[in-house]
Amino acid sequence: MRLSPGLAIKKSSINGKGCFATAYFPRGKKIAEYAGERITNAEAERRAHRRRVLRICAIDSRWSLDGSRGGNGTHYINHSCEPNGYMKILYGHIQFYALRDILPGEEITIDYEYTLHSDKKRCYCGAKTCRGTINKR
Repeated sequence: MRLSPGLAIKKSSINGKGCFATAYFPRGKKIAEYAGERITNAEAERRAHRRRVLRICAIDSRWSLDGSRGGNGTHYINHSCEPNGYMKILYGHIQFYALRDILPGEEITIDYEYTLHSDKKRCYCGAKTCRGTINKR
């Protein structure tokens, strides 16, 4: 796996492995683009039912990317209820941006909000405002 510049994969206190900054990302700066195998949403649903750990991100109502196949490290970005990054989909590309200044060594996180996981999937982010689940429902 070839990592996107400025990223490292290390053990995370949130969940398994995480995506960490090796460079300074000022607020509003693009961190990286999500990479992976392009699949239909029907295939994404099928894979989600067979896997405990999901690395699938929806592009639109028809397509998703499976970061576990051909990913660049961004598929290790964990969920947090108090994230330091956010995801934006532009012209069919999934991109991550810094919500605030991110220093080298910090784990990069986003609020997943809605995923293929069960709405009961617990959150372990440890934030003061943790809602207890990954999905926002």
